[in-house]
Amino acid sequence: MNLESILFTQGFGSRRQCRALIADARVTIGGTVCTDADADFPADDASFCFSVDGVTWPYRERAYLLLNKPAGYECSRDPQHHLSVFSLLPPQFAERGVQCVGRLDQDTTGLLLLSDDGKFVHLFTSPKRKVPKVYVATTRHPVDDAQLSLLRNGVLLHGESKPVAAVDAQLRGERSLALTVMEGKYHQVKRMIAAAGNRCEALHRERIGGLTLPATLAPGAWQWLDEAALESLRTAPNA
Repeated sequence: MNLESILFTQGFGSRRQCRALIADARVTIGGTVCTDADADFPADDASFCFSVDGVTWPYRERAYLLLNKPAGYECSRDPQHHLSVFSLLPPQFAERGVQCVGRLDQDTTGLLLLSDDGKFVHLFTSPKRKVPKVYVATTRHPVDDAQLSLLRNGVLLHGESKPVAAVDAQLRGERSLALTVMEGKYHQVKRMIAAAGNRCEALHRERIGGLTLPATLAPGAWQWLDEAALESLRTAPNA
């Protein structure tokens, strides 16, 4: 693939803008400046990287990202009341059409997936695919065994005709519990906790399928998903 096409597919602007970056000697390959936009490189090699203005980028045919979402950000390109999560990412990702894989409320923190792979996004947002998600909730009142039992056995949410049950509910502290759910109903975890007789004061998603938010990833930081992480999502148990 020629260098112009590499930059274009990775979100560095229009083809004309990519050619200008190259002509201005702002692109290096293996530490060497390349000013030939038509020079070919093995972009399909998993180890292939290039640098623009000193920042190194791995070539990825599709972008699969993990973001540790902080509170106060909306999962939208057109946020209404808060900053967009896309403001936490390099602009190249928006340029190449990366979108959120599902959404977290503006005050909910934790694991958020993003991708420009439409099939991947659909797969992990479709209600037909039962992917367990683990949320850790901080509650206003102490959590008791009766509330945990209600959450495990099912609570009736306002506007729903059938009870909704957690796959699992475990105490994490006097006012903290981990709730595993399959569905993605509107404000589901908060509504379930309210229906069980408590109130959710803070909510954090720590796991999707077999993928756990890395403890070393700071709030607001992002990282590429490697093949092992993607495999953990694909092979996650349905319960």
